[in-house]
Amino acid sequence: MSMPQVFFAYLAGMITVLSLLVVTRKNPVHSVLWMLVMFLHIAALYLSLNAEFLAAIQIIVYAGAILVLFLFVIMLLNLRKEETEKRFQNQWPFSVGVGVVLAIFSVSIVGKITVIAPLGQYTVEAVRSEGSVMTIGKVLYTDFLLPFEIASLLLLVAIVGAVVLAKRRLE
Repeated sequence: MSMPQVFFAYLAGMITVLSLLVVTRKNPVHSVLWMLVMFLHIAALYLSLNAEFLAAIQIIVYAGAILVLFLFVIMLLNLRKEETEKRFQNQWPFSVGVGVVLAIFSVSIVGKITVIAPLGQYTVEAVRSEGSVMTIGKVLYTDFLLPFEIASLLLLVAIVGAVVLAKRRLE
């Protein structure tokens, strides 16, 4: 096993463990801190794949802006009641069973899929000559403009909804 494969295996394993820590922590602030560590590992994974721009965006947007938004929403909501309740009830054996069955189905389905992507107009040489940021910008603002705008509207609605819900609880 080569060094890049060991590094990739470490990052993949840590991202999986950290995502489980995000979901299973009782305190939501601790979950957000574990999510920060997970986002940094994802950025390191992007760096190992020579995607420096995506790694920078991962740190700036996700580790910066999205986590601040999560902390803002957590601080607006009153979560004292949720922290004192029992986290996992009696249905956890059933949930583990369903998770194992879904994992088996997912592995069997993914194992049968063969995907050969069609060649696009952006070759490695074209991306290097133009720059990765310019290429991403061209594709994002031409071919994927509508999904980009829909995602921005969904984020705006989510932020407004969180503020409205928090304001109702404060009154």
